[in-house]
Amino acid sequence: MSTTKRDLVMKIAEKTEIKQLDVYKVIQNTLDYITESLARGENVELRNFGVFEVRERKQRVGRNPNKPEQVVTIPSRKVVKFKPGKIMRQQVSDGGAAESAVEPASAGPPPESPVDSAPFTPPPDDGPTTL
Repeated sequence: MSTTKRDLVMKIAEKTEIKQLDVYKVIQNTLDYITESLARGENVELRNFGVFEVRERKQRVGRNPNKPEQVVTIPSRKVVKFKPGKIMRQQVSDGGAAESAVEPASAGPPPESPVDSAPFTPPPDDGPTTL
């Protein structure tokens, strides 16, 4: 089972009582800024979560499994590597038992607006979100 962006929006909106559309915009902008930084070759460090690093894979020689005699040169390319932070490593290795290591945002009363309780449908993706 995977957690999707929609799942994050729903959980955060419920816990913080912020409208789902506003939560979606914050999450999308955060992801856009992380992507832009990585595209510029910058590392992105999120304390207690992890570090996204851009690394270059060297050029190498590969072979076509259907024609092993055929040698193919695989060009060098940039890849993103994620190194989890200490708290994440501990929680994952403990199977989520260390959830109390990070204080969750306090959940207030449930939202009163019927708009906030409706299922979230993200707006169409027209490329990177700008402010």
